[in-house]
Amino acid sequence: MTTSVPSYSTLDWQVDDGVLTLTLDRPDALNSFTVTMAEELEDAFRRVNDHDEVAAVVVTGAGRAFCAGMDLTREGNVFGLDESLTPTPDDMRERLDAPEIQAGVRDTGGRVTLAIYDCTKPVIGAINGAAVGIGATMTLPMDVRLVSTKARIGFVFGKIGIVPEACSSWFLPRLVGISRALEWIYSADILGPDELLEGGLVRSVHEPDDLLPAAQELARRFTRNRSPYAVALARQLVYRNVGVPHPLDAHRADSLAMFYASQADGKEGVAAFLEKRDPDFSAPASRVPDVFGDR
Repeated sequence: MTTSVPSYSTLDWQVDDGVLTLTLDRPDALNSFTVTMAEELEDAFRRVNDHDEVAAVVVTGAGRAFCAGMDLTREGNVFGLDESLTPTPDDMRERLDAPEIQAGVRDTGGRVTLAIYDCTKPVIGAINGAAVGIGATMTLPMDVRLVSTKARIGFVFGKIGIVPEACSSWFLPRLVGISRALEWIYSADILGPDELLEGGLVRSVHEPDDLLPAAQELARRFTRNRSPYAVALARQLVYRNVGVPHPLDAHRADSLAMFYASQADGKEGVAAFLEKRDPDFSAPASRVPDVFGDR
């Protein structure tokens, strides 16, 4: 499925050779995060699932920062929350999508990271400069993070009296382990490229001019001569099954995914292998079935 190219006020959407480069585009404000940016990022990551010409997504920042965290200049509650409400755990279980909960209680960063988690395309973070607070946590559901030598990442919530958000208490320990995650959260230190690489949060460090080309080439390496249908299923199988209580749960989803992928593009893949040629995959990511039983 192909849909129209969206127009955003805080993001730039550019597709080249199957790779969408999605740029946080508020350079004069160091790409600081706003409610509008949250809404546009959530929309972009939901929308890209229907853009079959997009095989992978690279996220970066315009100017010298990736994202300097929440824009704290907004009047009232800077996080866009409705302080007249008194939400409860029951509200979050039973009324999550009610308009007043959606707009006035739910963490905007979490809505973004859940959209990235649900994305059917590989997502690569090209972190070109400062990424603190939500600027750091929004990168956690991205599949791979590359940083420039000028990048700095900080989980700085403790410095302003708030807590880790954007589902980072789920993602960060899975990426770096519980002990290191808590150390970075408690200390609220600003972490440089070497510490981020040693801690396993980032894949590689690049000179500033080399960062975006390296991320885009990695995106093409992930998707060139690959079935978008199979890649979409593989991404969801890994993210979803890492949290299941027993491998039998993974087996159920794996079996359905294998059943449908073998018919969608698997026949072409086997034929290409036997004939010693490049495959011509045609099954789009937008057509993948629900193999988890919750759609």
